[in-house]
Amino acid sequence: MSKTLTRTRPGEGPKRFVFVLLDQFTMLCFASAVEALRIANRMSGSEIYSWTLAGEGGEFAQSSAGIWYRLDTDLEELTREDTVLICGGIDVAGATTKRVLSWLRREARKGAVIGGLCTAGYTLAKAGLLDGKRATIHWENQDSFTEEFEDVTLTKSVFVIDGNRITTAGGTASIDLMLKLIAEDQGEDLANLVADQLIYTSIRTDQDTQRLSIPTRIGVRHPKLGQVIRMMEQKIEEPISPAQLAQDVGMSTRQLERLFRRYLNRSPKRYYMELRLAKARNLLMQTDMSVINVALACGFASPSHFSKCYRAHYETTPYRERGSHASREKA
Repeated sequence: MSKTLTRTRPGEGPKRFVFVLLDQFTMLCFASAVEALRIANRMSGSEIYSWTLAGEGGEFAQSSAGIWYRLDTDLEELTREDTVLICGGIDVAGATTKRVLSWLRREARKGAVIGGLCTAGYTLAKAGLLDGKRATIHWENQDSFTEEFEDVTLTKSVFVIDGNRITTAGGTASIDLMLKLIAEDQGEDLANLVADQLIYTSIRTDQDTQRLSIPTRIGVRHPKLGQVIRMMEQKIEEPISPAQLAQDVGMSTRQLERLFRRYLNRSPKRYYMELRLAKARNLLMQTDMSVINVALACGFASPSHFSKCYRAHYETTPYRERGSHASREKA
């Protein structure tokens, strides 16, 4: 293997990544990042990267799959040259302890590059490290994140690099991020070799969104249907009437009704309600917002109407949903 693939200068030493494993972290986002670094070392023929596993207590961290990882170190003082990547997963709010936040703020003051993989964008935001910056987080956590962190510009990108702050959407987005970092450090040739080794044929950039397109998601490629659904998703807090939606895409209300019945087997009103209730369920499970505020954030004028609609769809009340979710998290 030609040494021209690496730009590491003699005696410079490997660039170190410190992976901080939060409780219940997602294995895929962590493993994808580490594997990219390992393969980069192999394909370059030298140790251009090293990594350390850190976490609160410095002994073990449990993934959301129940598998335990032995840690190399506690949350100790690092050098400014280290790149810190926090790995999040289930119940990231519970895993974001006061000690983790204090440690992050201390390391940030040194000017270190700090990133959050999967749901760990929440941890960075809670520490105040994303204020005034662009960021991303797993799509399932976007609603709650937007409600809690108004000073962060949230995007739907697979990853975001804004200055010395990095966030990813989770899953295989870690591969895209690491390929980007490898390309910046060592050149496109090495990054492409790593991608080939990973059988990763479609490298995404920070311009790519994390969710499937609406036509792919619903299995229908009707331009006006996709346009209406996009408008619905953007207007959850202040719902638009079916008549207005139809007018905005140049259709009659009756034509819009037929379109939804044909392709989605439900009325526009029903589909819109399901979108609003899905967001409400996310907010109930992922935030401490009151039920009244959740109702308002999802376009319901009163808690009683919200509760009635929620019960009809999910066969439980918003209060019981939140209670049962809290019980499962503690189990």
